[in-house]
Amino acid sequence: MKLPESRIALAFMAHPDDAEFCCAGTLARLADAGWEIHIATAAPGDCGTTTENSWAISARRTAEAAQAAALIGGHYHCLDERDGFVVYDRTAIRKTLDLFRQIAPSLVFAHPAQDYMLDHEQASLLARMGSFLYGAPNASVLPVRAGSGIPYLYYCDPPEGIDPLGRPVQPTTWVEITGQLPRKTEMLAAHASQRQWLLAHHGMDEYLESMQRHAAKRGGEIGAAAAEAFVQHRGHAYPHDDLLAALFGRQ
Repeated sequence: MKLPESRIALAFMAHPDDAEFCCAGTLARLADAGWEIHIATAAPGDCGTTTENSWAISARRTAEAAQAAALIGGHYHCLDERDGFVVYDRTAIRKTLDLFRQIAPSLVFAHPAQDYMLDHEQASLLARMGSFLYGAPNASVLPVRAGSGIPYLYYCDPPEGIDPLGRPVQPTTWVEITGQLPRKTEMLAAHASQRQWLLAHHGMDEYLESMQRHAAKRGGEIGAAAAEAFVQHRGHAYPHDDLLAALFGRQ
C-alpha cells in the first residue's frame, strides 16, 4: 500500500483523558515515527469534579490535557462544548469542521459508535462527519490545506472492550505498545484531577491500573505484553487498507 504523504494524526475525543486511556500508546508510536500529533476534545471536562466549580475544573483539565499531549510532542485542542451536553448539532459540526480544516489529518482516532456514555457516541459522530467532509472546499470558510481528504478512521476500544450491552468488541487491528506503555501511563497520570473524581463518582481508585490491565488483555490476544485495539471504519469513500497494520505490523 502507498502510505499517506501527509503524516498528521488526530485523536478526536469527548473529554480530557479519553485519548490517554484509548490510544495514547499508538499516538506515541506515531510520534516516534515522525507523525504530527493532535489531541482534541469536544468538552473541557467541566463535570469531572465533586469539589470545584465548572470554570476551575475546566481550566485544570485542559491544562492537564495540554501537558499530556506535550509529552509526545503533540498539540491539544478543545471545542468548548459542555460535559454531558455534547450533541451532533449545527454549532458542534461547524466547530469540528473548522478544527479538521486547520489540522488536515490523514489519520483519525475516535470513540466507538456505541459506547457507555452518550458524549462519547456524539463525539464519534462528529469525528466521522469531520473526517468525511472537511476536505470539501465549501465545508468551511477556512482554506483547504494541501493533503486534505478523507483520512483513515479508527474507532478506539470502549472501556473493558465491551459495548453498552456488555457484548465483546471484536477488533480489526491491534497495535503493540509494550515499549510505549510507560509514556502512555505518564500521559494518563498527567490528568491528576481525575483520580479523586473517579473515586467519588465511579468508586474507582485504580486510574492507571485499570488502563494497564486492559492494555495487557489486548496484548495477550496478539502475544505481546501490551497493545491497543481498534475497529477500522471502512465505509464508502474511506480507505480500506489497514494503515496501522502497514506501519506497525499486521496482527
